[in-house]
Amino acid sequence: MPIREYRCRSCDHQFEVLERGDDDAPTACPACEKGKVEQLFSVPGVRSDGTRDLAMRAAKKRDAQQAKDRIHERLRYEESHDRHGH
Repeated sequence: MPIREYRCRSCDHQFEVLERGDDDAPTACPACEKGKVEQLFSVPGVRSDGTRDLAMRAAKKRDAQQAKDRIHERLRYEESHDRHGH
């Protein structure tokens, strides 16, 4: 029973479907309910020390950027809040 990935051409929503047979392929997007879905090419997951290290570095970089973004948004909120005297 493969899990296949799909993308809606209308709203760009990506989703997965567990297919038990040919009849299980989606005919519409679960987000917008339009019938313009395409199957994505799925790459099998391969794990090794090298891929784990790459994934960890990417995750740390992403987390650091998200932390910076949260701080920036918090400062913008506080500045806006102070200007309006609340």
